[in-house]
Amino acid sequence: MNRFLRSLSFALNGLLYIIRHERNFQIHLGAFISVCLAGFFFGITSSEWIVILLISALVMGLEAINTAIEHICDLYSTETHAGIKKIKDISAGAVLISAIFAVCIGVAVFLPYVMKLF
Repeated sequence: MNRFLRSLSFALNGLLYIIRHERNFQIHLGAFISVCLAGFFFGITSSEWIVILLISALVMGLEAINTAIEHICDLYSTETHAGIKKIKDISAGAVLISAIFAVCIGVAVFLPYVMKLF
């Protein structure tokens, strides 16, 4: 159990780091909180919650991995390097793909509720 608690402590430290220091993660977290508030306001279904939570976890998880990749690359070299740029661009692209799909899912889930208001 002690090993588990230590591992959990490391993970929480990493989470607190990205919340405090990574602007893009803060943006994703803000969007997630906004979507959750909208979900409560509109009373979305359990299935819709599952989809929203899964895509949100994917976006924020990929953002955390992207941050880790960037830090690893910066440890290797802080100078401009074509290979490192490519690695960073690809990992950022993965976040962008998931964020685009998250927006599409958000529109698909919330548009019918918004349309009912009018």
